[in-house]
Amino acid sequence: MDLRRLKTFVAVAELGTVSKAAVHLRIGQPALSRQINDLQQELELRLFDRVGRRLVLTAQGEQLLVDCRRVLTDLNSLRERAEALRRGDRGALRVLAPPHTIESVLSGFLPQYAESFPHVHVELTEALGPEQPALLERGEAHVGIRIDAGVDSRFETRVLQSADVLAVGAASVELGKAGIITIEKLVSYPLLLPSGYSVRHLFDAACRLAKVHPKIVLESRASHTLLTLAEAGQGVAIVPSLQRTDRYNVRVARITHGGKPIRERVAIHWDKRRPLPPYAVTFCEQLARYMHTVLPITKPTKASRSVGLHAR
Repeated sequence: MDLRRLKTFVAVAELGTVSKAAVHLRIGQPALSRQINDLQQELELRLFDRVGRRLVLTAQGEQLLVDCRRVLTDLNSLRERAEALRRGDRGALRVLAPPHTIESVLSGFLPQYAESFPHVHVELTEALGPEQPALLERGEAHVGIRIDAGVDSRFETRVLQSADVLAVGAASVELGKAGIITIEKLVSYPLLLPSGYSVRHLFDAACRLAKVHPKIVLESRASHTLLTLAEAGQGVAIVPSLQRTDRYNVRVARITHGGKPIRERVAIHWDKRRPLPPYAVTFCEQLARYMHTVLPITKPTKASRSVGLHAR
């Protein structure tokens, strides 16, 4: 069906005469009349009755006018959406991230991003690092934020910042010196370890390199459970420096091995087979700048306090 005929039909119905509709549409009256006749033949319906100089809609024409207006409105909406997509400032952005990254980083960043892209709807999904590749490959998200797992030919990667692996104990616990504890010293404490997080894989790898075996009290996917138990003196929690600990009365130390911090890059990944929309590219760029200013979320505790929970 020719959309020009629908536009002509609506114009004649609203203006009442061929002459007024022709002026409005900037076409000749003969051409406009042909379009109306062609539409009536195509639909096999009579759309107008002539009353004097005016064209009056038939009963069938009145019913079709509602549908034609809807079609033209939808067409205009489609054009506006396509234009917005070309500009790259409207659409949905699906983001994967671990819970602690959503809480400590994205909660502060998203309001700033919304100021630049008020018409982009950001959809967050909690997903730990090892869970993200499959979701990205299936197209269920545009980007995923995680501890960088290294080179993967399936994905493009933009490094955002670095994250340290931290030990968190009760405020009375002496964790190393000057906010630093070696992994060899750390494993003598009862440990509260995250389950499924990339930082856990990094910690386990460091234990293997140091040839030490941690004493595990609890493994949990809930970082707040680990921190609550650590605050209560039930062990030392292992968390990334992206994790907020300011709500707890705890002592924090950076874990080292061979004189170096156990540290890994935080990166944002996406499937290279699916080009990012412009607003997603800007999301990555702005997030990188934001994380540079706010990380680390948690820093080692420097002051020394009396010993409570001892290494065992």
